[in-house]
Order: sequence, then structure tokens, then C-alpha cells
Amino acid sequence: MLTMHTRADMEALDRADPLRAFRDRFVIPEGLVYLDGNSLGMMPRVAAARAARTVEVEWAQGLISSWNDHGWIDLPLRVGARLAPLVGASADEIVACDSTSINLFKALASALALRPGRRTIVTNAGNFPTDVYIAEGLCRLLGDGATLRRVEPRDLANALDDSVAAVAYSHVDYKSARLEDMAGLTAIIHAAGALAIWDLSHSAGALPVDLDGAKADFAVGCGYKYLNGGPGAPAFLFAARRHHAAMQQPLSGWLGHAAPFAFEDSYRPASGMARMICGTPPVISMAVLEEAIGIVAEAGVDRLREKSTRMTTLLADLVAQEIGDSGLVLASPVDAAQRGSHLVFAHDEGYAIIQALKARGVVGDFRAPDLVRLGIAPLYLSHVELWEAVQRLKAVMQNGEWRAPRFRVRAAVT
Repeated sequence: MLTMHTRADMEALDRADPLRAFRDRFVIPEGLVYLDGNSLGMMPRVAAARAARTVEVEWAQGLISSWNDHGWIDLPLRVGARLAPLVGASADEIVACDSTSINLFKALASALALRPGRRTIVTNAGNFPTDVYIAEGLCRLLGDGATLRRVEPRDLANALDDSVAAVAYSHVDYKSARLEDMAGLTAIIHAAGALAIWDLSHSAGALPVDLDGAKADFAVGCGYKYLNGGPGAPAFLFAARRHHAAMQQPLSGWLGHAAPFAFEDSYRPASGMARMICGTPPVISMAVLEEAIGIVAEAGVDRLREKSTRMTTLLADLVAQEIGDSGLVLASPVDAAQRGSHLVFAHDEGYAIIQALKARGVVGDFRAPDLVRLGIAPLYLSHVELWEAVQRLKAVMQNGEWRAPRFRVRAAVT
């Protein structure tokens, strides 16, 4: 039987929330309910101060000396080390650099080099498109029998053979929020002699991840979702220490060289994760990401997960309670333990519903073909906001506001 919830219940949960003080550390526009932190996190107040210091002091006054004096040159490894505990890795196993797409290219190419004679990459057809596209592009580039095979995680055990070099899956599915069994799937992958690559873009900063415990080989992820590093924030790349001596990444840029300022005529890879760096780090955005990660670390991933699990359950319950007859169908796993930190509801008019909801001050997003996606960022989202979001969604659905022609005009970003 469905438990009935009231606004007073949400207020009580907010008063008891051990994370409630973190809300004040973010810039939250008045009246806005933001359910898109799984796509772009809100701005931490400290971000503006850190960016200003980097620009006005380190750049304007220190100029090129800041590479040494303010540690700009160390940012990729320093930020990576700060992130490592949040994803169950050692400090020397992560570097912050480039984008998720570029880092996935590096990881896939490195995995194939570590498994000579194997030319098949496995991913699932429903994986985030860039993950599929990058794998396709690498196979085209390599030619000579390099192949991408699409296998759903549930069917993996029966689909591996001695041609598979690497399997690349997302830890949390970007559409449904389905949470994969990282340790179990990695064990299956290793039993077939292949390497496991995980995309943590919808995991890092929202739920516990144990890369070392799961014996993952490589992982990638972005810095602008639950880590709140800002639009276009640097991504990160993990490689298990056991692979450091042998891994070879194809983008052998000068800052991945063993001695960049020796300006040698040929490439000689740096030791450890430094060899995964390619070009000059984006100092301003890297500095902001460093501050943002610190807030997530202070809050603690276990506490974030506890609140997130409660909030996704409440959101599903409130939609069922308030507008169960609206035609919105839950398309995420029912069990909160089996999903990440967002919910999706299927509806034929999903795009128009999201636009109408935004007009009422609730920001979610749409994912083709018909999914209303609502993200839970527990660092700054309150329980009362869940109540308010569902009341506004109720008005959109009951009043048929989504039928307005202006809500059907597709924008470039959905």
C-alpha cells in the first residue's frame, strides 16, 4: 500500500537532514527547483572566489611563474588525488584531464594494447552515445579486424570469447538510472581474459564507488554533474596501478612525457598516471573543480547516497500519490538500491512536459524518445522542493499545459 506523504512530512525531513547546511554553499536561484544536477551541477559559492583568485592573482599578477608558484603544473594529478577516495581508488591511480570522450578513447586504446591479438570491444547499445561513438571511431581508426560488439550487461556472460579485449559499460545508465553490478561484471570480464572499463559520469559524487575493490582496470567520468565543477569541467581517468608500467595511451602529448621541459625529439612516457596527460591543463576550470570536489568529500559519499536513495523513493511515491493517473510511467528500477540518483518517467509527450515544467520553475531534462528525467543532487536539494516539484508537475499534467505549441519547439539542448 502506498504511504501517503504531506508537505509537513517533507519539512520534518529537511529539519532532520544532516546535509542541510551544504545547501547554503551553493548559488540557488530564487523560486527555482533544480532537478538537473545529474546533468550540470549547481555552482558552489566558493567557485566564483576560486576562479577570481586564479584569474586576478595567479594569472594577472603571477603570470607564467604561477605554473610553479601556484602549482598549476600539478593540477591534473592533484585534483585526481583529491577525487580518488570518492571512487574507491588510490591517489596515484587517477588524473583529471581532458573530456570524458577523450579519456575513454585513451582507456580503450590502452586496453587493446594490453591485450594484443584481441580486437573486439564490447559495450551495450543503450550506453551513453559518446561512449558508443568513441568505440566505433577507434575501431574505424584501427581497422584490421577491430570490431565493436553490442551486448547488454545482463547477457554478458554468454557473449565473451577470446577475441574480446575490453568491455566498456556505464556504472549508472544515463536513461533509466539502472545501477550495474560493477564487481560482478568485472569478474565475468576478467574470467574471459578481457579488461573492464567503467564510465562513472552518473556515479561519481552521488553514490559509493569502489574501483579497486571491484578490480576495475580503467574508468572515466566527468566533473560537471554531481561533482559540481561547472560547464565543461575537466573529466578524469582511472587506471589500476597494476597497469601503469605497461599501459600505452595513443595521445602522446608533451605533458605526458617523462621530462616535458627537456624538449626531447621523441616521446618517452612519464611514469604512472602522468603518462595519461596529453596537453596543457585548463587551469581556471581545473582550479574550480578542485574546490568543488572538496565539498563533496566533506559531505561524504555514504551520506549523499543515503539521502539520494530516500529522495528518489519519495519522488516516485509523490508522483504516484499526486498524479498517478497522469500517464507518466516510472521507467527506472523500482528498487532504490538498484538505481542511481535520478528517475525517469515515460510519456509520449515527454519533451513538451519538460518544457512546460520549466516554465513553472522546475528544471529537469528530456531524453529521447519519450523520457522525462528528474535528477536528485542531494548536496543542495531539499525534500520540500520535491513536494513543490510534484505539485507543479501536477498542474502541468492536469491543466494540459504541455499542449501549448511553444512547448513542442525542440531546442538544441534537451
